[in-house]
Amino acid sequence: MQDVDTPTPGDAADKPVRKIIHVDMDAFYASVEQRDDPALRGLPVAVGGSSRRGVVAAASYEARKFGVRSAMPSITAKRQCPGLIFVPPRFDVYRDISHQIRAIFRDYADEVEPLSLDEAYLDVSRDKAGLGSATAAAKAIRRRIRDETGLTASAGVSYNKFIAKLASDQNKPDGLTIIRPGEGAAFVAALSIRRFHGIGPVTAAKMEGLGVFSGADLAAKEMDWLAAHFGNSAEWLHNLARGIDHRRVKSNRPLKSLGGERTFFNDLIGDGEIREALAHVCTVVWDRAAKKGARGRTVTLKLRYADFRTITRAKSLPAPILDGAGLLAVGEAILAPLLPVEQGIRLLGVTLSKFEGEEDEADEASAAPGDLLSLI
Repeated sequence: MQDVDTPTPGDAADKPVRKIIHVDMDAFYASVEQRDDPALRGLPVAVGGSSRRGVVAAASYEARKFGVRSAMPSITAKRQCPGLIFVPPRFDVYRDISHQIRAIFRDYADEVEPLSLDEAYLDVSRDKAGLGSATAAAKAIRRRIRDETGLTASAGVSYNKFIAKLASDQNKPDGLTIIRPGEGAAFVAALSIRRFHGIGPVTAAKMEGLGVFSGADLAAKEMDWLAAHFGNSAEWLHNLARGIDHRRVKSNRPLKSLGGERTFFNDLIGDGEIREALAHVCTVVWDRAAKKGARGRTVTLKLRYADFRTITRAKSLPAPILDGAGLLAVGEAILAPLLPVEQGIRLLGVTLSKFEGEEDEADEASAAPGDLLSLI
């Protein structure tokens, strides 16, 4: 079988082929709980809090059949799956297993870029393990993960990061997908733009409103059209639609902050609707923090008023926040002195920072929201 290492006809003979593997653990948190408690195996399991304000951090594949997803309010998850079993998260256990898996990665690649506790990119252009191909390396990695942790992982093997990540999701769970040089554009063309890593729900909805539903639809658009509708993202979108991604795998990227923000179609005026919006954004932020195993102690609230005036307020705790309810409690404490509002709120954002092991900085109130996830 032809490997990603072998260029297909039409590739430039003198152009080096990068060999990238994206490894993604299958329902990681929930799978760990099912591994450690045999009574949970085969049952719908959600990792997270079951209280009224609880949030699903992860769901087993049995739960996903009912539409249960991460970041979903627990009350909604229970409504969709009455037999759902909630298990409190054990982040220390997840981190330990993640470190075990990353040690496996290092036997096959010098350049490893973790995206969270349960997924990472590996550049295996240099055949460190001497296996002869990127595909062989991916098979060996998945086999060792299963043998050493009792868990399954899916992997995508390709010539760039964008396609490798899409490929790892193609045959989940416990799947392996190989997209060779010369095959990327056709692979991308057949996908919904909602599958594209880096295109969020807001941008996807905008594209669909413009008649762009698939990679093929996106590839058919000229650069001028993309620039008119998507500004500085035009070249990036143009490349994605053609399976082009020049980013390198970068090891040891320190996480400084993560957050989320929401822009509203109608400005928020009432205290209740503002607090409800805060709870929604905090849910998303905590889901992202939980996936990365990141526990921070500084929360920054960002408000943009109807006149576009923007303010930020921050609060630091002596110890890291342990759960989503704790994040929301800090957010509400920051918000309380700002209510009631004289003008409507058009945007609300929350950022978590000062993660465990990070040095303190002098002016914590000036922390700017980073790594933002836009929401509607």
